[in-house]
Amino acid sequence: MQHYPIHISEMIRTLWRNRSLVSALTKREIIGRYKGSMLGILWSFFNPVFMLTVYTFVFSVVFKARWSGGSESKTEFALILFAGMIVFGLFSECINRAPSLIIANTNYVKKVVFPLDILTYVTMGAAIFHLIISLMVWLIFYIIFFGVPHLTSLLLPIVLLPLVLFTLGLTWILASLGVYLRDIGQIVGVITTALLFLSPIFYPVTALPPEYQTLLHLNPLTPVIEQTRQILVWGILPDVTFWVGSMIFGLLAAWLGFAWFQKTRKGFADVL
Repeated sequence: MQHYPIHISEMIRTLWRNRSLVSALTKREIIGRYKGSMLGILWSFFNPVFMLTVYTFVFSVVFKARWSGGSESKTEFALILFAGMIVFGLFSECINRAPSLIIANTNYVKKVVFPLDILTYVTMGAAIFHLIISLMVWLIFYIIFFGVPHLTSLLLPIVLLPLVLFTLGLTWILASLGVYLRDIGQIVGVITTALLFLSPIFYPVTALPPEYQTLLHLNPLTPVIEQTRQILVWGILPDVTFWVGSMIFGLLAAWLGFAWFQKTRKGFADVL
């Protein structure tokens, strides 16, 4: 039986060894998603604009929500809200696709030479592409209404890196579980919908009573969303000590997810 290494260095080496394949599959994933539509890949631009408009109308006009410490401007509220949506979109796209990742690529399972573990990197690559498009939308609106963005915005890749690592680990685990437990896809869909409203996307953490703020901080998305807003909207540098701790946690989560996937992939062919 073939042996699949689980050490952390293999997690990095497999990406480097197969970088050309990951790049090609990511491009195919992005193009294939919009293939056949009249606007094609332009939908990746219009979708975030449309959702930004809808959420802003519902929460700032219908519910008359306001951001504590912010102005009464609906434009500012929209950009604050959208900054949180960008982070959540990266996470939810990967997690929602994870349970069907192997099932949707059964033709690769029985090919011994194909590195199944890179499918998670491909999913993350597509999610990062959509994040970049959403970020471009955010920057265009910010420049139009508020001028030049803060220099701290350049730190966004660094702020998002712990979340990327954590999401990779969770995606590997869910991709494996999705092969053996077909109900996992339905469960994940419900959980990500709940997380959309249990994360400080449409409201600040300070809007909740102190006892609920503690619970909200247990959500791994909360610190990333808060730090993303700080660097994009308010120009505040992230806490270095907290970031280092988040990186260690994210790297550990990624490695555990990778190890789980490598240990369980031996049975994929039998189940499928």
